Amino acid sequence: MVNPFTTHAELFDLSGKRALVTGGTRGIGMMITRGLLQAGVRVVISSRDAEACARAQEQLSTFGEVRAVPADLSRHDECRRLSGLVTADSERLDILVNNAGAVWDEPLETFPDAAWDTVVDLNLKSPFWLVQELLPALRRAGTADDPARVINIGSIAAIHIPQRPNYSYSSSKAALHQLTRVLAKELGPQHVTVNAVAPGPFRSTMTAEILDRVGEKVAASAPLRRIGRDDDMAGVVVFLASRAGAYLTGAVIPVDGGIATTA
Repeated sequence: MVNPFTTHAELFDLSGKRALVTGGTRGIGMMITRGLLQAGVRVVISSRDAEACARAQEQLSTFGEVRAVPADLSRHDECRRLSGLVTADSERLDILVNNAGAVWDEPLETFPDAAWDTVVDLNLKSPFWLVQELLPALRRAGTADDPARVINIGSIAAIHIPQRPNYSYSSSKAALHQLTRVLAKELGPQHVTVNAVAPGPFRSTMTAEILDRVGEKVAASAPLRRIGRDDDMAGVVVFLASRAGAYLTGAVIPVDGGIATTA
């Protein structure tokens, strides 16, 4: 039984936990990985780009124990391969962060089939496949007092109507939010929580171009009058993964300075 008088340090301590963060070599994924490492987690990160994996592993190793594995998670067989590598030296996985994603902006009149296949495969199918493959390891790690955690990275583009023509992106993220709720109901009795984080504007490779052009306008549209910082993203994921977030499942948490919920 968990001590009802948990100290502040214990509430957020993740020492000894094991995590997989997909797309952890840059942007939001790297923010999340750094936060987990600093909280004591041993983390495996993945990316399609082997060179990016090597660079990120070197950079993040100053914060803790991290291993990078190149994998193209838009393919089911690659999700299966990565899952096998993640659990090769342990049959337990405490935290799965489904962050890898793709976006495609193009006008409605010319929006191609490939924009659906590419985006949906990575943004929606991949998280489902990884949960399928890693569920035995998550079950072994989870208990009633300390469940294993699945954290899906959605988007505020799935909460309000985006201004950009990213039809497949916003639709895939809305589907991921619903998948989060469906899985939360099914996996809760198995001691696995499933929640989603819906980021707003954070600086990353995906958003750099638009923030360079209209960053001040985007920041002004938020009630908090700024874009997201690294600690904003790291903090919410550490919360969800820690004792502090153990009684939360099926939630979609917008981390956007209030943009989506007050527009």
